Amino acid sequence: MDKVKFAQQFIAAIPHARALGMELTELGEGRAVIAMPYDEKLIGEPKTGVISGGAVSAVMDTCCGAAVMSHPAAPGATATIDLRIDYMRAANPGQTIVATATCYHITRSVAFVRATAVDDDTDRPVAAATGAFTVGQS
Repeated sequence: MDKVKFAQQFIAAIPHARALGMELTELGEGRAVIAMPYDEKLIGEPKTGVISGGAVSAVMDTCCGAAVMSHPAAPGATATIDLRIDYMRAANPGQTIVATATCYHITRSVAFVRATAVDDDTDRPVAAATGAFTVGQS
């Protein structure tokens, strides 16, 4: 099975990814894009309608893992070792969150990834992340 198809099936099988409505929109060569449509069940602040930071974290983590899995030098599955997320602003209520991740370096055992999350205001990220992920052995 090719790695892109494997990553798509892997993400589709993750219960929290399904529960959060994540949609893998692009994948390949160490880059992934996942959209998470706005849903009232994801609201973290009822007074404002702002999406929970936990939901934003989950989509960024999942997107980073997908980027690693699609990298040409990655042999298969991955797991998060470390993920730092800097929140820069609240996402605008009613808007889809789109996470984009790039796996920019891989060693024999660790993959390094950068990611951003945006809403419709793509010039002002909601969050940025850097992380390290395991590199599975084939």
